[in-house]
Amino acid sequence: QVQLVESGGGLVQAGDSLRLSCAASGRTTSNFIMGWFRQAPGKEREFVAAIDLSGRNTNYADSVQGRFVLSRNIAKNTAYLQMNNLKPEDTAVYYCAARHFQTTDWNYWGQGTQVTVSS
Repeated sequence: QVQLVESGGGLVQAGDSLRLSCAASGRTTSNFIMGWFRQAPGKEREFVAAIDLSGRNTNYADSVQGRFVLSRNIAKNTAYLQMNNLKPEDTAVYYCAARHFQTTDWNYWGQGTQVTVSS
């Protein structure tokens, strides 16, 4: 099975940048779509971004388009979410997720990392 561990969260000020990392272990992730989700207090978990098998194609939620950049280092089995121009509304627990490219279910999830943006 694949284990996912997020890191890089923390407390930052509005306008700052932060990079989250998602390290995968236990099984190769080359056959998996990697994605990031987030959940703010009292809200449903929402999609943030996803990256394909090659790491060359990405998809972003409208709320983060133009500010966040998702990349993937296949050799290191690690995905990165570069978050720029952070806003207080970005405050949430961020989760790394993975799914097989032939499925629609996100079968693997990390434990989450807290991102707090203050003004």
